[in-house]
Parts: sequence; structure tokens; C-alpha cells
Amino acid sequence: MRKFWFSLLSVFFFLGANAQSCYWQQKAEYTMDVSLDVSDNTFDGTQKLVYTNNSPDTLNEVFYHLYFNAFQPGSMMDVRSRNIKDPDGRVEDRIYHLKSTEIGFQNIHKLNMNGKECTFHIEGTVLEVKLPAPIPPNSSVTFDMKFSGQVPLQIRRSGRDNKEGIRYTMTQWYPKMAEYDKEGWHANPYVGREFHGVFGTFDITLELDKDYVVGGTGNLIGSEVENGTKTWHFKAENVHDFAWAADPDFKHDSMKVENGPMLHFYYQTDTLAQQWKEIQPEVVRLFEIMNAKFGKYPYKQFSVIQGGDGGMEYPMCTMILGHGSKEGKIGLIAHESFHNWYYGVLATNEFKYPWMDEGFTSYAEDIVMDSLMENDAQNPLARSYRNVRYYSQQPFEEPMSTPADFFNTNIAYGISSYSKGSVFLHQLSYVIGQTDFDRGMKTYFDEWKFKHPTPEDFKRVMERESGLELDWYFEQFINTTHYIDYAIDTVEKDLHNVIVKLKREGTMPMPIDVKVTYKDGSTEMYYYPLGIMRGKKSTAKDYKYLGDWHWTHPENGLEIPMPANKIEKIEIDPSLRLADVDLTNNKWFMDQKKNQEYRYPKNEDEK
Repeated sequence: MRKFWFSLLSVFFFLGANAQSCYWQQKAEYTMDVSLDVSDNTFDGTQKLVYTNNSPDTLNEVFYHLYFNAFQPGSMMDVRSRNIKDPDGRVEDRIYHLKSTEIGFQNIHKLNMNGKECTFHIEGTVLEVKLPAPIPPNSSVTFDMKFSGQVPLQIRRSGRDNKEGIRYTMTQWYPKMAEYDKEGWHANPYVGREFHGVFGTFDITLELDKDYVVGGTGNLIGSEVENGTKTWHFKAENVHDFAWAADPDFKHDSMKVENGPMLHFYYQTDTLAQQWKEIQPEVVRLFEIMNAKFGKYPYKQFSVIQGGDGGMEYPMCTMILGHGSKEGKIGLIAHESFHNWYYGVLATNEFKYPWMDEGFTSYAEDIVMDSLMENDAQNPLARSYRNVRYYSQQPFEEPMSTPADFFNTNIAYGISSYSKGSVFLHQLSYVIGQTDFDRGMKTYFDEWKFKHPTPEDFKRVMERESGLELDWYFEQFINTTHYIDYAIDTVEKDLHNVIVKLKREGTMPMPIDVKVTYKDGSTEMYYYPLGIMRGKKSTAKDYKYLGDWHWTHPENGLEIPMPANKIEKIEIDPSLRLADVDLTNNKWFMDQKKNQEYRYPKNEDEK
């Protein structure tokens, strides 16, 4: 029997160790030659794709995304936009009313694998391909494709002739291989949300009218003019998409980040040309601060391009609105460029985990902008916290774990992914301590860049850095709509002591800091960790440990060995990082008038 158990234990140890070393991901190497006719907005192209199957599985089929097919009346994107309760104002029913010359489409004329013809079928925005032969594990094949398309009138992200007059914003424009990972294929139709792609290389040649200026993903290898057309040659490595924009009126500036990338700026020379000049050194500072706080940007260039439709991220570039205030533009560039750390380099599956992209990016934006503007705010994410408090009281709230396209409303998607996603991080720094959190964010970036991490991968990094168990935090804040609400329930006084009764009014447990401020100006911090954390990490350097507060217990308390008349106030969470939905029960003042003022504020901001 002992021999049996020893053998079984050996198997488990082998599997556990092997789980750390069996990570794999696919690879895609694109070579494309594309010709765009600016007179009728159509394009023709050839694509050679060397696809490496690094999985342990034999593949009998593959899938490509054909994103431009979404911009046709009756598409899934069109129908969804016309039926959702709160449609995106940029889309609404605009797709439904597109004319034949305004729609987008992608046609596949020929597709071979290793010289043999493939059988394929177009289903909306997905190309379903039956292979002439299986692709075994650890092998590479070559797909050769001829395709054509029409650039749609710009509705959202991609397209031509948008409201700012940009001729072409070429994003999600080519037949793109879908991702295959340990969970299988991710051939999600393009309904309106996020993206996921295979890391690889792009060697792209673009031919169009000689008067157009082109900027986008990758490094420009060279350009050549012949017979009224100009050919642009770009290369990019270790990216999962390729985007570009073109306009005859683009002005191109550049500015270098010290020990970092060359920044390129493409914009129209209208009344805001001077503003575009003024923001360039500010964008340099954004990259410098981001590199220092969250990890070094790994590519040689980054392009900020006037794309004319909100803001959207792509590898090594962003497409943004050209008009607006200087401050607003800097904030927009911060958000969209920081996506290149999370969408671009870490590249989580945005469709499944939109909060890992939008939330992490929003967090970085608020932290870096606070540093850039030298605001030194107590809580740079105060607006996101207000959104979360509002959201937790609404019937349309959904868990953060809801896949991007399947949120019932756009507002639920927005608050869950952006606001609650960023609060998730800021509150995590409350749980594990700022030092461990800051170190963990850099470690996460360095360990998982170019590898499509999942929430579990991020959790394990933060557990190693902090020494705490964090299952409970991820499970409840991400997968449920449980909410946080702690209260100072009662305060009992005698000649020598004050007894404070604390109560968990909400449905999600958290560790709790309680700060006592005395009338002489001195303070003391009391700390209750959760038992399931298996450790303690208060936000304060000096604190009195009160023992573990188990999540099954709704009440707890503390005894302050001081007469009540020497106490100014008692407060829960003085650092304001707890996403407590009701701040009116978090403070108690010795002056009862102040107590009443705090419990019935004019708004939910701190007084």
C-alpha cells in the first residue's frame, strides 16, 4: 500500500511540475501585398500565412475573422445594435441604412494549404475552413490566400470618410486567423466588442495613391513611388494584429522617448495643429512614467494617429479623435496608448476578460495622469469608485466575468469592464499593501508579456508577491455581484474605554482598517484581516492587529483604551480604497453634530 501511495504521489508531483512547463501558444507569420483603390474604396490582396501549431492537438479545421462583413445591413452587429436597450450612439441603426457602395465586405477568392485547395464557407464575420490534411502537433503549414474587400463608411473603429474627414482608418481590415489555445478555438463573430489574436509577425506591403501619408503598426522599412502610386513596406514582430490609417492631409511629426520608443504623430493640419504640437512632449512623459511604474514598452515605435472615431488601441499605435481639448486629448492618448501594455503585450482574451484589458488600462491611466498632472490625489480613482457604488445599486448590474458581447446593456459592460475593473486593482493594493502590489504589477508584466495570461495567472503572481491567499477576492469581486458595506454600528463609552461595534452590512467580506484620531492630533490604526487571507497586510505601517475576522461572522468590535472625550473621530478605511457602497456609516465623530452631517451628506463624496 505504501508503494502504491508513493507512486500516486509521484504522478501528482509530475503533473504539478509539468503544468508549469507545458504552456504553449500558436504562431502566425503573415506576408501580405495589398492594393487600395482610393477612387472606389476597394482593395485586393494576397496573403501568405505560415501557421505553427504548437498545441498538443491535431487540427482538422481553422477559422479566420472577416471583420468588415459586420458593416452590412442584417449583420449580427447591426441587429444587436438595433435591439440592445442602450445602443452605442455611434452605431445605433447606421449600419442598417448603408448603401451598397458604403457597406464593408471581405471576399475570399482562393485558399490553399501547402499547395492543396481548402474547402471554406463564410458565415457572417467568420471564415470556416476545412483543411485538405490535418495539421499535426508541433508542425507548420503555409496558407496562401487571394482576397478582396470594400472599406465601409466609418461606423465604428474601421472605415473611410469619417466625421473628421479622415479618408481611411484600416483596422480589422484583413482576413485574420482566429486564436486557438488550451480552451479550443475562439472564432467569435464580430458583434461590437473586443478582440483576441495570435502572436506573430507581419510583413505588409501597401500600394495606394502617392499623395497619401500612411502610419500604423510596425516599423517602416521603406517606400517607393511609381506611376502615380506609392508602395509602403512595414514589418512588425511579436504582435497579434496590424492596423494602419491613410490620408492625403496627414502631417507627420516624431519625438523620442529617452531609453524608449520613437513616438510618431499623424494629424490633419487644421485649426488644432498647434495643439497637436503641444501635446507631444506630454505623451513622451506618459511613456516615461508608464515604463517606470508598470514595465518597459518593448517595441521601437508607437504612433498616435487621428482616426476620427473616439479612441481605439492597436499594436504599436492608437486611432483617436483629432478634435477636443488639450487636456482631454492627453487623457485619451494615455488610455489608448496604455492599452499597448495590456491589450497589446500581455494580450489577454478581451472577449472573455474585458476587465483585464479595460480595467487595467483605466487604472494605469488614472495613476499615471495623477502623476503627470502632479495632483497627488488621495484616491486618483475616485470617479471609478463612484461609478461602482452607483452600479451596485442598479438592477442591471452583472458580474465582471460576463463575456464582453453578452452584457445585456452597454452601461453594464462599461462600468464592469472600465470602472469596476480598475477598482478591482486599486482595492487589491488595499488588500495586499501598496509595495507588494506595485512589485506584483511589474512582475506580472515581465513574466506574462506575449503570453495571453488569464485571471488565474495574475492571481498567482499577486499571491507569490504578497504571501496571501486571494481566491476569495477574485471569486467574489469578479464572479458575483456581491457588494461591500461595513459600518460603525454602535459606540459605547465609559470613563476609561470606548467599545466600537463593527458590522458587515454587505454581502462581500474584506479586511478592515479602522483609524482612531484623537483630539491632540495623534492617531492609531486598528486592523482586522480576513481569516481566509492566511496572513495580514494592512495599508498602515503601524497598526494594532485585532485577530482574524471570519467571513461567517457579520459583527466584530474593538476596544479603545481611552476616554471618549479624548477622541475626535473613528473611521473605517481612511485610505478610501475600499469599494464600500455606503460611506455614510463609515465614520463616527465625538461631536454629534458632525456625525449627523456625515451620515446625511449632500452627495456621496468625502466631506
